[in-house]
Amino acid sequence: MKPNILFIQVDQLGAQFLGCYGDPVCHAPNLDRLASGGTVFETAYCNFPLCSPSRASMATGKLCSEIGAYDNAAELPATIPTYAHYLRASGYQTALSGKMHFIGPDQHHGFERRLTPDLYPADFSWVPNWGDEGERDTNDPRSVTIAGVCERSMQIDFDDLVTFHAVQHLYDMARSEDDRPFFLQVSYTHPHEPYLCQKAFWDLYEDADIPLPEVPALPEDQHDAHSARLLSDFGMLNVRFADDDILTARRAYYGSISYLDQKIGQLVDTLDRIGKRENTVIVFTSDHGEMLGERGMWFKKHFYEPSLRVPLIIAGGAFTAGRAMTPASLVDLLPTFMGVAEGAGWTSSIEPLDGEDLATKLTDEPDRPVYAEYLAEATTAPIFMVRQGRFKYVHSAADPPLLFDVTGDPCERENLAGRPAHAEVEARLRALVLQRWDSDLLSERIRLSQKRRRLVLDSDLQGARPRWNHDEDPGAQVVWYRGETSYNEWAFKYLPIVGDS
Repeated sequence: MKPNILFIQVDQLGAQFLGCYGDPVCHAPNLDRLASGGTVFETAYCNFPLCSPSRASMATGKLCSEIGAYDNAAELPATIPTYAHYLRASGYQTALSGKMHFIGPDQHHGFERRLTPDLYPADFSWVPNWGDEGERDTNDPRSVTIAGVCERSMQIDFDDLVTFHAVQHLYDMARSEDDRPFFLQVSYTHPHEPYLCQKAFWDLYEDADIPLPEVPALPEDQHDAHSARLLSDFGMLNVRFADDDILTARRAYYGSISYLDQKIGQLVDTLDRIGKRENTVIVFTSDHGEMLGERGMWFKKHFYEPSLRVPLIIAGGAFTAGRAMTPASLVDLLPTFMGVAEGAGWTSSIEPLDGEDLATKLTDEPDRPVYAEYLAEATTAPIFMVRQGRFKYVHSAADPPLLFDVTGDPCERENLAGRPAHAEVEARLRALVLQRWDSDLLSERIRLSQKRRRLVLDSDLQGARPRWNHDEDPGAQVVWYRGETSYNEWAFKYLPIVGDS
């Protein structure tokens, strides 16, 4: 029988914050056990450091610039197959519990069953406007200043629900006469900001020596152009948080990881109880990372390592205990899942994909390039990234280039772009970017897409508003959604019980 696949995804978790990636503070014993028995990919990147686009590229095995998933309000076309479609065609039952952030009327994209609602509006509420960025309602400083202990929150309620339904689904499949192998994706919202956790997990770090950021906050003139725009967008440009506020936010972030670890333990324990553990491949990752105060930056949307590098652990089948040094990215997951289902080295007969089956990448291939892009708010032109070997190159028609020796300078303090000693490397990586992307053509497509979606949104606000959100009755007010008009009020409003920190 084909192996089952349990795919666990979390939100905004940087690899460097896990013990299995070298963090001395993190308390996550279940993830540590999973890592000790599986393959840990040392250098794994998301392909777009933003929630919805990252998930769209991951699901389809294709970069967002190719499928039109340009931002957090861009529709993933129903005509593009996802790993759920491919696996279902291969004989799998497919189910999703938790967040996926699909935009548009297709809220399944190959999943036979969705076990929970989502957290985000499925319409075009959050479409950017490159023509006039103006004032935006996105991430803001309150996520840091209100950090600490919280007994209940919308995010805690949601992830509790996600776990409950996922566990119930595993038991239901064990009792079912449906003998197809299963693909179950369990997708959490933690440790995404705001940085809050329950006291039990806060207390795990009572005596922990939580470090401050390795690179402290920088003045505006020392930031690259994109960082300065992001910080301005967040209302954080030249803001200096007190060390105590930073440490509180970081402690709550670690607490959220420990909370997730408990949930992951419940999932794995359930596999054991129903006798499915031995024939199940478990995959764990995040949609993107988290800056968590490095360089004075928070959240994501940049190509610095904390924002871009994600954990990737695969346990079961060909993925035995060990460390994989070959660079990987989330577009590799679709062909990897299909390699589990159909045999190592699987390739699509439908179309070329941007990823490869990672079972074929367990031997060291240090020069394998990985790509990422950013096409959303706080920019007026596409931004591209390529990592090859020890170097990372960031290119945009609107900004000066960035070149970092990530091996020799892991904190990316020194921009090597324009240095004669690194001219050859810069030229080689720039050529890879220009070969893969047409920036001018892509910009035209993005601007047209934004204009179209804003018109559709404006029209939808006249009269009866269409509702695409999964499992929502017409006219219903569903408390889960993170806000169709205000990004953060959702998170801050529903904090009825706050403990002492």
